[in-house]
Amino acid sequence: MKTISSVKFKKIIFIGMLILTLIASSGCTGESSPAENAEHENPAEDAGTATGTDELTESAEKTVTDGFGRTVTIPGNVESVVCSGAGSLRYLVYLQSQDLVVGVDSLEKQEAEIEGRPYALANPQLKDYPLIGEFRGKDDPEKVIDIGPQLVLKAGTTGQAPAANAAEADSLQEKTGVPVISFPYGSLNNEERKAEMYSSLQIMGEAVGKEERAEEVIAYIDATMEDLKKRTADIPESERKNVYVGGVSSAGAHGIISTEPAYAPFLWVNANNVAAGMGADHADIAKEALVDWDPEYIFIDIGTLQLGNEGAIGELKTDSSLTGLSAVKNGNVYGVIPYNFYSTNYESVLANAYFVGKVLYPDRFEDIDPEAKADEIYTFFVGKPVFSDLNGQYKDTGFKQIPL
Repeated sequence: MKTISSVKFKKIIFIGMLILTLIASSGCTGESSPAENAEHENPAEDAGTATGTDELTESAEKTVTDGFGRTVTIPGNVESVVCSGAGSLRYLVYLQSQDLVVGVDSLEKQEAEIEGRPYALANPQLKDYPLIGEFRGKDDPEKVIDIGPQLVLKAGTTGQAPAANAAEADSLQEKTGVPVISFPYGSLNNEERKAEMYSSLQIMGEAVGKEERAEEVIAYIDATMEDLKKRTADIPESERKNVYVGGVSSAGAHGIISTEPAYAPFLWVNANNVAAGMGADHADIAKEALVDWDPEYIFIDIGTLQLGNEGAIGELKTDSSLTGLSAVKNGNVYGVIPYNFYSTNYESVLANAYFVGKVLYPDRFEDIDPEAKADEIYTFFVGKPVFSDLNGQYKDTGFKQIPL
């Protein structure tokens, strides 16, 4: 019995050792070492996709071609900008990106009795930002460096050659080390200039991640212009009113002889601008020409009030060569909101067009309350219904008949 027990015991030990050997063998062939695991824990690298610091930095950048053909590399997610040049900050507000601003030029910080820029009235906080330099694009590179934006958005100087605008952008970029995207401001007075404006909005939208908003703004402008035009498109030429706009602001306030031959509100409501033959964005006419034209209606850009003595309005009241004009004698003189104030406030141009249409062709605009329509337009562009605030700057003479 002892011998049998010993044999059984030895067999049990043998079988146990065999099982342990098999378990150990299975562990060696079925599990990887920590070092081996480390070699395969990143499938992106196994697939040939680089994930190093340099590559991450590169993927966080993008290249944008600006409005003057310059190729500029900018951060993929821009969080801080400064706007240089007349109108650049206005476009940024149109794109609902004013929260990105970290510095402004000298004009934005001015405390003025009269403020003719709707975007500034809607965003009074802009005055509190650090100074980047003088207005009209006269930037101080050292101030820009101190502020440290990720991007400069620079509106080109209107009337300056594209090459000169590009050179200014290159110079600022070189001096600051901050990428500069520059673009023409454009206008709505003809198709070529409108294409420039739309392209500039798209470029800025691409730069700050507001591509969809840029397209919304463009679509809104197109739809508004189309609505204005179709209301009066079938009015025969013989029944279209002869009109003139005077006191037009241009780098400051002006008198009655200051006009715009391609005044967009007249174009959009199919009125005959008596100054259309002057062939320029802005023109100073002879008073004798105005007397000869003798328009049925005169619209006064109420920015003229900044001159004192009521500007163009005072001239119509006191200048003997003008008091005999048909529009003056018949009470057909009306105030429109200034639209040229540190470049063009397009929202004011569109709002003016509805008021002009209402005055000239009331049956075609019977559904329009010009002031309510203006606030709808201002709210879309700058985020707030600022008509009352804006008109109050000019003694509430906008969108009213002016007594003479």
